[in-house]
Amino acid sequence: MSTDGGLHVGIFVFDEADELDVVGPFEVFTAWSGCSELRPHVSTFSWTGDGVRLAGGLRMLPHRSADDVGPLHLLVHPGGWGTRSLLEDSSHLEWLRAVRAQTPIVASVCTGALVLAAAGLLAGRPATTHHDHYDDLARLDPSTVVDSEARFVDDGDVVTSAGVSAGIDMALHLVTRLESGTAAAAVRHALQYDAPA
Repeated sequence: MSTDGGLHVGIFVFDEADELDVVGPFEVFTAWSGCSELRPHVSTFSWTGDGVRLAGGLRMLPHRSADDVGPLHLLVHPGGWGTRSLLEDSSHLEWLRAVRAQTPIVASVCTGALVLAAAGLLAGRPATTHHDHYDDLARLDPSTVVDSEARFVDDGDVVTSAGVSAGIDMALHLVTRLESGTAAAAVRHALQYDAPA
């Protein structure tokens, strides 16, 4: 929850994160904020609060740093080329474990699931990731039950999505879960988004 008692969604951003992994869920959650009585607060944040350069070259200035983002109800961890260095970053993995302990829902998009696995957050759980990285996910944590069919996998407090655009579907699912199908339909209408069959 945010400090004002409302729902707080945080999207972690980093160098070489995939653009759509970040802005797809961001667009869904900010549209939700505009049409929901819950008025969820949506923040992007980087480690230091400094700007990041995403995988395709888009430069982004996040709202906050990891230190000042505050308590979250939902953390979204994108994927992209930048996850390769995060997999080896012990301080990032330790931070993720600490955040998970106090955050009701941790979600990943695409190869963000690999980072969750490296942090031990997918042990014994069903999960998915980008279709090119199922084997990587299984290698990082052989106890993870890799779902190669799903657009997203909701395992309660941890939710993972498949590659890139699947993050939009996952975010819409989370709107349904956190508020209602009616709210998700309103967001879908606002975005003129038709989900894949």
